Amino acid sequence: MPVRIRLQRHGKKGKPFYWIVAADSRAKRDGKFLEKLGIYNPNTDPATVELDVDRSVQWMQNGAEPTNTARHLLSSKGAMLKLHLVKGVAKGALTEEQVEERFQAWLSEKEKSNQSKIDEINKASDEQRAKALEAEKEVSEKRAAEIAAANAPEPVEEEAAEEEAAVEASSEEAPAEETAVEEAPAEEAATEETPAEEASDEEPKDAPAE
Repeated sequence: MPVRIRLQRHGKKGKPFYWIVAADSRAKRDGKFLEKLGIYNPNTDPATVELDVDRSVQWMQNGAEPTNTARHLLSSKGAMLKLHLVKGVAKGALTEEQVEERFQAWLSEKEKSNQSKIDEINKASDEQRAKALEAEKEVSEKRAAEIAAANAPEPVEEEAAEEEAAVEASSEEAPAEETAVEEAPAEEAATEETPAEEASDEEPKDAPAE
């Protein structure tokens, strides 16, 4: 019975996730399987892959062939590397202790690499969030300035009111000045008439009789 290691689809429409299974190659893609070996969730960032490495290696030793996608996932978790190391043990080139030591060293390096990628993703996300907050702050400040400008009194109206007040004040002072100008000639006229009267009073009382 030919066995394939492949993906079996689960989840809802638009957000699928997959089981990594060993199944009869003649079975339907989402039908019966022989053993569940792990899961693959592409909806997370980075994608989540969980795998039983030892069981996957055993299936491949027994002739199971992974699909292209499954092979990529198995390689990302070290299953293909461990299969290669186990073949070295069968040939007498390595011991089981050396296989485990090399595999653990590879896992350690892989973990550091994954953590570095996660840190980069988090940093980019933080920067994007900071930019979004800064943009929202600018919009809020602009909106507040527009509201303040709309509620503030217009300086043109104040200047117009001051000009009207000045015109009214000048119009009230003008009649008083004209009255003062009109009274001045009357006083001059009275002054001119005074010498005549004085002259009549100074006529000689002892005028010769005709």
